[in-house]
Amino acid sequence: MKSPPFHHTTPHAADASSADDAGPSKSQLKREMQALQDLGERLAALPNHRIDLLDVPAALRDALRELSRIHAHEGRRRHAQYIGKLMRKVDPEPLRQALLDATGENREAVARMHLLEDWRTRLLQGDDALTAFMQEHPHADAQALRQLVRATRAEQAAGKPPRQYRALYQTLKTLLEPQDDEPDDL
Repeated sequence: MKSPPFHHTTPHAADASSADDAGPSKSQLKREMQALQDLGERLAALPNHRIDLLDVPAALRDALRELSRIHAHEGRRRHAQYIGKLMRKVDPEPLRQALLDATGENREAVARMHLLEDWRTRLLQGDDALTAFMQEHPHADAQALRQLVRATRAEQAAGKPPRQYRALYQTLKTLLEPQDDEPDDL
């Protein structure tokens, strides 16, 4: 008896469309969950004051703070998985942007930092820079800024640690950061 000839059958159109509707593969889902977990670990490495600024549920914020207190390898791994689970409920894009801003990896943040450093250098080089700064930023307190510049110069001349130097940077950062209450241009 002869066996029936081998016929190559094509999948039915219904079978092909159901495979497309199945969604992402299990491997893809695992990669997405791992990406969220990695993002959570990077966010947990931020200082607490940065974590407090994140727009996330309180449980996730607490879990991010807690990760820095766990030192055992297995405990950190499991807690990172827990953070990844909590992160599934939030939109990761604003968190990625917040991380870029906090770490300075964002081009705009780097440009702002360079602008601040440039102003600090100019202010320390001469008094003409303070006049120029005050013309550009009339809302600044000229007397307090002048005192801070003088204290920074004295600190550098004495070879002391750069406490005033850093304070000048922070003051400039506060003055040059966009304010939330300013109206947006339309």
